[in-house]
Amino acid sequence: MLDYDKEAESYDNLRGGEPRARAAADTVLGLIPDHEGRLLDNGCGTGIVTRRLAQARPALRVTGVDLTPAMADRAAARLPGTVVLADSRRLPFPEGTFDAVTSVWLLHLLDDPADLRAVLAESARVLRPGGTYVTTVDKAKAHDVGSDIDAVLGPRPRRPASDDPAKVDAYAAEAGLVRTGQARFTGVGQGRSPRRTIKDLRRGWFTLLPPGEPRTEEFAARLARLPDQDRSRTDPVFTLHAYRRSG
Repeated sequence: MLDYDKEAESYDNLRGGEPRARAAADTVLGLIPDHEGRLLDNGCGTGIVTRRLAQARPALRVTGVDLTPAMADRAAARLPGTVVLADSRRLPFPEGTFDAVTSVWLLHLLDDPADLRAVLAESARVLRPGGTYVTTVDKAKAHDVGSDIDAVLGPRPRRPASDDPAKVDAYAAEAGLVRTGQARFTGVGQGRSPRRTIKDLRRGWFTLLPPGEPRTEEFAARLARLPDQDRSRTDPVFTLHAYRRSG
């Protein structure tokens, strides 16, 4: 698992920056009714998407929450006075506070099913009845674009996807969330190159290939033999699910 306190400074630059944030925010907002109210970005990270949500919908009062201090600090610099350092599994808000809740690139980090259930339950709890929850699902699969890099990495060990769409749908239903829609957006600037993928391997991006281990270096050596070491392959396409809180 990456250390997101250490990742905070370079996080946006390594993940498509503002173009990717714009694509994410625009698509998220396409799933949320356009009216006044309050929106919570649960697991807001550096706030790069959160800020775009706020800018695009001035009638929405946007709040961000993140557990990692360095990430929350960067988000607070973008959205002064609206970011809370808190655990997504135990949100510090009363029931029914928000008209919409979003979780962009959060659920894939939750290895323990109890944590996934808790985040979905808390997101549902702080939603008003009829409110909308939007989240990314199946993040890892989005990066498998059929490239030569994917062919090299195909035999690598993988953990089960915690944000598997069927699993998220099932746990969301347990929390009183009914799926209402789906959308996709391109992760602009996130297409992998062999050289960049080698760097990611060696800094722990692939969770079951720890940095420094012989097997990790075997994959790095295979990637180093690919042509066009600095050419980015196809950008990933991420999937969003939208839900409505029943009751």
